[in-house]
Amino acid sequence: MMAQVNISWKIKRDSRICLNFREQVMDHREAFTVKIMMRWWVLLLSLPCTIHASSESINTFKADGSVLELDDSNFDSAISTFDNLLVDFYAPWCGHCKRLSPELDAAAPVLAALDKPIVIAKVNADKYTSLRSKYDVDGYPTLKMFMHGYPVDYSGPRKADLLVRFLKKFVAADVSILESDSSISNFVEAAGTYFPIFIGFGLNESLIKEYAKSYKKRAWFSIAKEFSDDVMETYNFDKVPALVSLHPGYNDQGVFYGPFEDQFLEEYIKQSLLPLCVPVNYDTLKLFRDEERKIVVTIVKDELEDKSQRLIKTLRAAASANRDLVFGYVGAIQWEEFVDTFDVNKKTELPKMVVWDGSEQYLSVVGSENINEEEDQGTQISRFLEGYREGRTIQKSISGPSFIGYINSLIGMRTVYLIIFVVAVVMLIQTLSGPDDDDRGQTRREIAESSESSRSEIKDGEGYQPGDKED
Repeated sequence: MMAQVNISWKIKRDSRICLNFREQVMDHREAFTVKIMMRWWVLLLSLPCTIHASSESINTFKADGSVLELDDSNFDSAISTFDNLLVDFYAPWCGHCKRLSPELDAAAPVLAALDKPIVIAKVNADKYTSLRSKYDVDGYPTLKMFMHGYPVDYSGPRKADLLVRFLKKFVAADVSILESDSSISNFVEAAGTYFPIFIGFGLNESLIKEYAKSYKKRAWFSIAKEFSDDVMETYNFDKVPALVSLHPGYNDQGVFYGPFEDQFLEEYIKQSLLPLCVPVNYDTLKLFRDEERKIVVTIVKDELEDKSQRLIKTLRAAASANRDLVFGYVGAIQWEEFVDTFDVNKKTELPKMVVWDGSEQYLSVVGSENINEEEDQGTQISRFLEGYREGRTIQKSISGPSFIGYINSLIGMRTVYLIIFVVAVVMLIQTLSGPDDDDRGQTRREIAESSESSRSEIKDGEGYQPGDKED
């Protein structure tokens, strides 16, 4: 009997233990389940925020007309977001960068409003050195156009209005199709004056499409399918097919009637990328670097004088008959440093003509170097060209130590100023190592005055030119 009671009690006790164990297990399971569910709820509740945050990150960049500020963290995202992105690699201490900044600010909203928007951004390359190294930035400011992520060096104008006209070429159609007189005039007006314009009248688009792609960054190309007799009179052609070339900035135009085979057509386009008679200045001098033709340079006293303008008209006529040469003119008053390299001084009889190939050598034609006002100028120019073609020339060397700067980087006198600065620093170091404090103080003041004078000369004597950089 006692054994039965013990067994019964044991069973009841074990049952209570099992029951308690099961209750504990259930409690743990419920707690675990609650924890899992709470974690999922937290995750689900945070998911919209994550998606929203990611969406905000993607839409950070907008073509809203402002200049974007880029750095290491967002540069790759920016060039992948925009098909066309102009990036200014600058340094905060760079004077040229400071002058360029407001021009970019003015151009940004105009470029962003194009049918194919161009966005402008800037990077402090002095701070973000990895980007500077990656994109070979060796001076400030450096501008690069990223087209679908691929960088192309920008070497065009830096004034806001000209920069806009220049960059429109990057997103324009290779060949524009013009269907009426008004569309022709609108096209010419929109193209502006910086680039030459080619209009094919009665031409098949396929004839110039290849060259339009090759020279897209240097000229505008179009085909006029419908036009009136008034247009023919305006652009001075009397039959079709005809390819008209325009240089609105120089009031210069030409007409090509063929033959339209590849060799002849491309030769005409290449020769017409420059006007018949080119004013020699900082911008056009860079264009000469791409020229295979020799340059007939005419040096006058003042290119703005009436007699100089009459001579330039005569030079244009000569250039039209001698398309294998480039004709240019420069005034001694307008650019004294340049004309001095051709042995021009106050005693030189002007106008003076030379033949130059862009190197450190030029040719003087014996007996025909100077043009006088007493004899017909057209006859004198013809005599000069005849003497050149017959080899009656003397080879001379360019004079002046800064000439290479004109051709390669156009730094000119900036190199001289840099040398002056280096010499000043050396003098300063030598002075600081001297024994006499009073003498040191005096020398420091002299160097400071010299440096200030040099900076004043730079400011007064040298404008900001396209391509100017500070290392």
